[in-house]
Amino acid sequence: MSEILNKAKAHFREVLAQGLKGPIKVPEWDAEVWFKPAINFHQESRVIELQNQGKTAEALVEMLIIRALDKNGQPLFNKADKPEIMREIDPSIILRIITEMNDGETQQAVDVALGN
Repeated sequence: MSEILNKAKAHFREVLAQGLKGPIKVPEWDAEVWFKPAINFHQESRVIELQNQGKTAEALVEMLIIRALDKNGQPLFNKADKPEIMREIDPSIILRIITEMNDGETQQAVDVALGN
């Protein structure tokens, strides 16, 4: 294994070792959402694939499922929840959570999803 690969892997382990970030307060749900500071590329590829298919809203829901955790680091949602999330949860709340998780990095995706 190359030295640069070892350094890159060590860096990512350091990022993940920072612990959970948050909470994002969601008063509408009487809940707090926590999240890890990063996700791996394998997880991100599912989101990118959906975006490339023009399924921006579904990509945002996938990101919520992947990243939203409770204060103990346990997932708040699972893949089986996706249809309900897509149909029965206020999109503006999901967008707000994802935007806060990414400190505005997904603002372009949010704007697209909102039709702006």
